Amino acid sequence: MFKKLDDVERRFEDVDRQLQDPNVTANTQKYMALMKERSDLESIVTVYQSYKRNQKHLEEIKYLIHNESDEELRDLAKSELPDLEKEKKALEERLKMLLLPKDPNDEKNIILEIRAGAGGDEASLFAEELLRAYTYFAQNHKWRVELMSAAPGNVGGYKEAIALISGEKVYSKLKYESGVHRVQRVPDTETQGRVHTSTVTVAVLPEADEVDIKINPNDLKIDVYRSSGSGGQSVNTTDSAVRMTHLPTGLVVTCQDEKSQLKNKHKALKILASRILDMEQAKAQKAASEARLAQIGTGDRSERIRTYNFPQSRCTDHRIGFTSHQLDNIMSGALEIVIEPVITHFQAEMMKEQKTYEAR
Repeated sequence: MFKKLDDVERRFEDVDRQLQDPNVTANTQKYMALMKERSDLESIVTVYQSYKRNQKHLEEIKYLIHNESDEELRDLAKSELPDLEKEKKALEERLKMLLLPKDPNDEKNIILEIRAGAGGDEASLFAEELLRAYTYFAQNHKWRVELMSAAPGNVGGYKEAIALISGEKVYSKLKYESGVHRVQRVPDTETQGRVHTSTVTVAVLPEADEVDIKINPNDLKIDVYRSSGSGGQSVNTTDSAVRMTHLPTGLVVTCQDEKSQLKNKHKALKILASRILDMEQAKAQKAASEARLAQIGTGDRSERIRTYNFPQSRCTDHRIGFTSHQLDNIMSGALEIVIEPVITHFQAEMMKEQKTYEAR
């Protein structure tokens, strides 16, 4: 591990030197690439330098304990030792975490797809509330949310809502949100006060770049039709709605939110590309046994991952057995309450897999 860390530190210093070169600063593309690499390396180097300072301090303290003749100074050194040992262990664990293989999608924006499942109208209403919670969470992180497509429910809410969330490391924060989200509460229409259970499915797809997926226009079947539902004067007057079918996979995307047919086509193509990328990556993970082991429980969409119990103000993530009674805060956008423990859990699982792999 420490050889890797020394290599990282040397590379960080090399990148710093290159960034001072006028030939590099004049080349915008190379300069931006180096700045991004520097930012990635800096998080590791900063912790490593703290670790080295801790090691130096530990050596000094241990020298005092074994060689100092002044008993008072020896006692003072001994009192500092436990905290320094604790700090050393914490820094080592942090460094191991930082050296884990990075998910290539972590830096990407995401396509967030939320669909009402079991529970009829109540599921549609909760789908809208869950989208709102993710939107608040995104705003707290200064991310941008764009509603790409929406199908309204019968009494409000959404049967389906698709949004593009753009910003710094969006996928790394939300990649474990895929799965079945269950809600338990008394619907407004319930006269007997009984708690109903409904479900909503969430899919988090990394946004596909042009270099990730190239779609052959000949593989697309595009149908246009008149929009329906709320939308102003353009509704039912122009053929602006788009249904796009990818013939090789059978994937279908519909978009009708924009008044412009061209804009709806652009949105549909973006959603379609991300779904194809997600499908290709799922195939690759299934084919690679080591990668599959490292991804156990990370969001199979048929897996019930979380329950939101409103009568008890309780939110439980079933994958890690974590429960919070701050449901109001969570639904108001403080999703880090449940998201951070999940990320920590799966990072720990990856560390275990890495140790097992290295021991073979």
